[in-house]
Amino acid sequence: MPNQSIIQRDLAVLWHPCTQMKDHEALFPLIPIKRGEGVWLEDFAGNRYLDAISSWWVNLFGHANSRINAALRNQLEQLEHVILAGFTHEPILHLSERLVELTPPELTRCFYADNGSSCVEVALKMSFHFWQNTGQARKTKFITLQDSYHGETLGALAVGDVALYKKTYAPLLMQTFVAPSPASCYAEKGESPAEFARRQFAQLEQLLREHSSEVAAIIVEPLVQCAGGMRMYDPIYLKLLRAACDRYQVHFIADEIAVGMGRTGKMFACEHAEVTPDFLCLSKGLTGGYLPLSVVVTREPIYQAFYDDYTKLTAFLHSHSYTGNPLACRAALATLDIFAQDNILVHNQSLAQQMGQLMQRFHDHPHLGKIRQQGMIVALDMLKNPATDEPYPWQERRGLAVYRYALQRGVLLRPLGNVVYFMPPYIITPQQIELMVNVAYAAVDHATR
Repeated sequence: MPNQSIIQRDLAVLWHPCTQMKDHEALFPLIPIKRGEGVWLEDFAGNRYLDAISSWWVNLFGHANSRINAALRNQLEQLEHVILAGFTHEPILHLSERLVELTPPELTRCFYADNGSSCVEVALKMSFHFWQNTGQARKTKFITLQDSYHGETLGALAVGDVALYKKTYAPLLMQTFVAPSPASCYAEKGESPAEFARRQFAQLEQLLREHSSEVAAIIVEPLVQCAGGMRMYDPIYLKLLRAACDRYQVHFIADEIAVGMGRTGKMFACEHAEVTPDFLCLSKGLTGGYLPLSVVVTREPIYQAFYDDYTKLTAFLHSHSYTGNPLACRAALATLDIFAQDNILVHNQSLAQQMGQLMQRFHDHPHLGKIRQQGMIVALDMLKNPATDEPYPWQERRGLAVYRYALQRGVLLRPLGNVVYFMPPYIITPQQIELMVNVAYAAVDHATR
């Protein structure tokens, strides 16, 4: 069997991410993928899988998209890569101009990196360094939110709050202040998401009152805390946060690596609250899921704090070898073209509405609760007792049962523990949404028996 041969070769040499490799020996086999087309992935035996999670939240317009492919072919014939220190090129210039135009007002400068974690590292260092350059050297700490996730490199991990990823490396990490999550799953019965967000914000403001003189920035995932369990909160929290950051002279870092690029129903999640962060972090869907690229878009006064004679030693010297890769930039430009030409955000409204309607049947399931949606992201919790929010023990790995069952029926789901979610490509059809939801329901039913 071609699949089996590839699996054996893989297990002999590869170490996969976010994986206990022993699982692949007994619990579930690797799936070798030969090709992709639209929402589908196909293995070497001809089996097809609907990519309901956009290949870790990156793929926006389908696999092997003809328009992005054509843009990359054209760029490949001109320039594959060039150092960005002292050099520039057309794709990165065009992309930066368009991002400055598209992002919230007053964001004027683009600094590029390779991936989401690196992007967060840039924002953290830039904020810290800004305060050093402007004579406020005590501002060295960061505030993050309960359940937050910002990446796996040490700085990004330090400002996260998911113990599964962070606990082992705690001795290596800087200390942060953690504010309680505004996610409405924690609200009291009868308390609206907005009321709860305001109540939780009061505790964040208390942290600012006590520690603003030593805090450089607050970092949040606007509206949806993705890897922390797809926990969602009301936009009022972002409005309150922006105002508080201004009052206490603390930077606002918006990590939109997962929630940007149309996922929440607007191009950028901060637009739901009509606020502009001091640093906007973008990656994942920026290139349509084709190539690694990330960017921090920031304000002119922050840029100017680094702009001086070389001998003043104020320059931001962070760098990556593949910073601003022309191929990745060209893929990002093609992605932005599709958004503009196909009116994607309006189209997504009907897709999101259909997903929401089809999810209604999950409300009657005896082991499901906390069904929630923000744009093109839908999530629900498998619960032992929804009436009391009693969870299943994590050791039972019911999410793995959902994953295996769905794969057997041609749908790729990858639950976060006991949280089942959908984050499909924007080209998914109504028929494919129905298949995705029906298989998920059957998979959950199987896993909670």
